[in-house]
Amino acid sequence: MTDSWVLLPGLAESPEEFGEVVARLPGSELRVVDPWQTPITGPVSELRGGATLPVGLLGHSIGGLAALRWTLTHPGEVGRLVLIDSSLTAETGWRWLYPGTTGDRVVRALLRAAGRVGVPGVLGPAARRVFVRVGSMRNRDLLSRAVARSRYGAAGSWLLFWEELTGSWVLAAEVARLLESPPAALPPTVLLVATGGSSRFTAASWLAGQRALAAQLDASVEVLADSAHLVHLDRPDAIAKAVTGLRQS
Repeated sequence: MTDSWVLLPGLAESPEEFGEVVARLPGSELRVVDPWQTPITGPVSELRGGATLPVGLLGHSIGGLAALRWTLTHPGEVGRLVLIDSSLTAETGWRWLYPGTTGDRVVRALLRAAGRVGVPGVLGPAARRVFVRVGSMRNRDLLSRAVARSRYGAAGSWLLFWEELTGSWVLAAEVARLLESPPAALPPTVLLVATGGSSRFTAASWLAGQRALAAQLDASVEVLADSAHLVHLDRPDAIAKAVTGLRQS
């Protein structure tokens, strides 16, 4: 089996912030999908790109749901799976804001208007800093100020994040249905679950949900008490270790 991996980032994340994970896996063919170019909640055919199959998948947050859909709908293509504090299938959001609803169209109109008058450019980089501070125990952003400004301050960035969020609700419901009758053979899978920092407030219920998902996948669970949700910033070594362990299995 070739050592080919695809990493699917979570909501409002960029490829650059996974730099330490990539650096710790020099012997792997690892491609980090850029959500600004390829929607994480989009079709598997778009996520696949030119990946060498079978491929190993790493999915963080809503990227975990995308990795699960890929695994469940194209089982022969996925040889290894690492879910990094993955979103759960119960996270289906609010139906009245689903893509195509009146609520969704109103939100989109507001976000487009905000983009036209430059609101993301003013608040986007600051929102990024808050995102890292809340989601990480290390509070060290790997993005340069220039990259943070170009991505999170772009006029269309907030609309992109909204599309990711609402798309993840639909994806969660789809994955829940797929898990009702999964393929007979599933790839070796590891779930990394963060329970530290801001994640400690919901750690008990979050871990219970992750263990239930692991049972459905016949997967192992590693609890990261020293990491908040942004595991790639707090514990890139744990991600690399999970990949290495599966690579050797």
